[in-house]
Amino acid sequence: MKNQKRALSVFALVMINVIAVDNLRTLPISAKIGLPLVSYYLIAALTYFVPVALVAAELASTFPKAGGIYVWVREAFGKRSAFITIWLQWIYNVVWYPTILIFIAETFTYLFNPELATNKTYLVSMVVGLFWVFTLLNCFGMKISGMISIIGATVGTILPMLGVIALGILWYLNGHPLAIDFKGSLLPDFSSFGNLAIFSAILFGLLGVEMSAIHAEDVKNPQRDYPRALFYSVVIIITTLVFGSLAIVAVVPAQKLNLVSGFIDAYAIFFKKYNMPWMLDITVWLVIIGGLSGVSAWIIGPSRGLLISAHDKCLPHHFTRVNKHGAPVFILVLQAIIVTILSSLLLLVNSVSSAYWMLTELCAQLALLVYVFLFAAGIKLRYSHPDTPRAYKIPGGKFGIWFVAGMGFLCCLVTIIIGFVPPSQINMENVIFFEGFLISGLILFVVVPWLLAKRFVK
Repeated sequence: MKNQKRALSVFALVMINVIAVDNLRTLPISAKIGLPLVSYYLIAALTYFVPVALVAAELASTFPKAGGIYVWVREAFGKRSAFITIWLQWIYNVVWYPTILIFIAETFTYLFNPELATNKTYLVSMVVGLFWVFTLLNCFGMKISGMISIIGATVGTILPMLGVIALGILWYLNGHPLAIDFKGSLLPDFSSFGNLAIFSAILFGLLGVEMSAIHAEDVKNPQRDYPRALFYSVVIIITTLVFGSLAIVAVVPAQKLNLVSGFIDAYAIFFKKYNMPWMLDITVWLVIIGGLSGVSAWIIGPSRGLLISAHDKCLPHHFTRVNKHGAPVFILVLQAIIVTILSSLLLLVNSVSSAYWMLTELCAQLALLVYVFLFAAGIKLRYSHPDTPRAYKIPGGKFGIWFVAGMGFLCCLVTIIIGFVPPSQINMENVIFFEGFLISGLILFVVVPWLLAKRFVK
């Protein structure tokens, strides 16, 4: 029976990683960097992406019980730290929802009126309306299945990404004019922190690889096959993200690139050049399907994690409320209210791109705090549970775990700090408002769980 369970192939694990991580929203943001995006992704892969996957694989194979990072941090630092971690994981997803819905709403305008993409009233209405619709559907137990979610991710993310890469290569081979000089420097510009601030979005675009870590002990030889699967995954994911971003900036100048609609803008240029304008509508629908399936699949997941901590008496009793369909209605409605408030940011700033970046940056900083706990737990558990069997173990003994987890820990901390600097690639009209929003957001969303943990967690 044990061998039957460990039947997951290296290829299957690679595909789980690719579907979980590859995304379209990151492409226009990284394309803003220009040619140095290649080195940005290589640095992100070595200092963050690979460490997350390795540490998560060791922890998942050491503590295979349900609960993931909540269980790992609880075993390392206790219930209070675990609650703060799961709260941060929930709240960064709540901050993420408006960004993906803005992306969907802007993409949708290509079907009838592209000028609406800059209409903030339209965008707020779409974001808030769509999220409340999905909230109500989930309250009535209408959850998207795992298979539909995978199909949606494949059709709505992988295919459009491969398509833009293919069109970009074709554009280059045909000798069409390029909006980027491919003979330029690949190295980042270290002359100011503003040039590096966008790195946080690169890291955020690589979130999700730890989802496959729960399968680390399900392969035939975890110590051999998981690193192989990870290596192939890193190569495929980094290659698709790099070439997808380069395909965009090859036809849309970085200075004119829209953070939200840049992906579809590139497709519009490609299809116009190749006399296939009808393909744009098909691509738009694919992207919308992929985005909506992602929102529907994710809207209930983080809420379940918070519900588990509520049952552990880490939250007031209201958070444990579920309806007859088993949906955590209080948490679902609470996150819908927060999404509504966050979406109003669009009305407070001059440009959609500014609001989009502010939400993306806050989301990235909150998410990176979660990974700070993850890396710290990886180191701590090597000392507190040295004899616990591990199907996969980072090689190199104590030095190995300190090197891998320590590098990831430092990468997250440095990126969080740099994130407070407005990126030079994006025009932030009001720097004080930008930094105030991030600081107040972090204080609110970090202090609240700390106070709750102090009040309820024994």
